[in-house]
Amino acid sequence: MDTLVQLLPLIAMFAIFYFLLIRPQQKRQKAVQSMQSNLQKNDRVVTIGGLHGIIDSIDEDKVVIKCGDGSRLTFDRNAVREVKHD
Repeated sequence: MDTLVQLLPLIAMFAIFYFLLIRPQQKRQKAVQSMQSNLQKNDRVVTIGGLHGIIDSIDEDKVVIKCGDGSRLTFDRNAVREVKHD
């Protein structure tokens, strides 16, 4: 009985950390992975480096992004941070 009373605060603290920190982070990671796997040609994207452009071509692990000046840059698919919906 005494050991259960001593472990209860530790268990409660773990549960709080799980629901406030770990679980939301896992949801965000899952959403980013889903977004990156659903990328399509002509999507407006922003990379993790802050580059804004339009996907010109795409394959399994690389994305070619066309910038505003017409240049084309190749990035890993994982470098895409978000898809812009304007």
